[in-house]
Amino acid sequence: MSQTRRAGFVALIGAPNAGKSTLTNRLVGSKISIVTQKVQTTRFPVRGVFVLGDSQVVLVDTPGIFKPRRRLDRAMVASAWGGAEDADAVVHLVDVQSELAVAEGRAKGADHRQIEDARAITEGLKGAGTKAILALNKIDGIKRDSLLAVTQSYFDTGAYSEVFMISASQGSGVEDLKARLASLMPGGPWLYPEDQAADLPMRLLAAEITREKIYLRVHDELPYAAAVETTAFEDRPDGSVRIEQTVYVERDSQRAIVLGKGGQTLKWIGQAAREELGDLMDRKVHLFLTVKTDERWAERRDLYGQVGLDFDV
Repeated sequence: MSQTRRAGFVALIGAPNAGKSTLTNRLVGSKISIVTQKVQTTRFPVRGVFVLGDSQVVLVDTPGIFKPRRRLDRAMVASAWGGAEDADAVVHLVDVQSELAVAEGRAKGADHRQIEDARAITEGLKGAGTKAILALNKIDGIKRDSLLAVTQSYFDTGAYSEVFMISASQGSGVEDLKARLASLMPGGPWLYPEDQAADLPMRLLAAEITREKIYLRVHDELPYAAAVETTAFEDRPDGSVRIEQTVYVERDSQRAIVLGKGGQTLKWIGQAAREELGDLMDRKVHLFLTVKTDERWAERRDLYGQVGLDFDV
């Protein structure tokens, strides 16, 4: 390793479900951010770290930027833009599949929302005078001419310095993007130990993994009205860990969905989360889940502080 080191921050911004968490995990080489097919899965900036050559890159996987309606929405969007303002480089991830669906007249409502949010981000970048890297994601099976047309439409706005065509899920083009980001980092000492992949506290990551399992299990039955809080995290003498978590929902009907008939849904969620946490920590995990109804959980100031969101935005 040479004596000239580089280190800095890269913000990944984009509309909900553009693939930011998948790209973060791919660049880091391990899972640090939860991934589901539902939009707005990431609620706060998750920092992942990778090293390439002499460069250490801290990735900030931000919440999706969309038109906010609730306090939680406003806090998430403000957090995403804050991450972009503080970064040494910004990557705007765009779902090219939605772009083409709209262009070809076969778009669904989600595609239109995706593009509306993406264009709003472009306008936000222009307004801030920020030049971003454009990353067209989900390029699998798309003809080059179609990709070039989408690229041109974004570049004509003047908000972008360069473009990469990638598949975050399959890995196509990601190594080229990774090398470029490493080259853009300013000179300076590394910010984290060489073997550290994330700065997310384990009790917070544990809550995020359980929240992921809830969304994977209940699919469309549960609106984005659930939160998970790790209330106890205890190392045991035998090397295992005891984790207690509370799942908050807004209505009793949602509580019934999370519990499932005879508690079977909650049992599946707990087992899936326990297995993944055990693999992640390489130790036995004892996980205990409680489901509570609290129609005002999204107004609890302490929950915002735990995940680094601004309650008062």
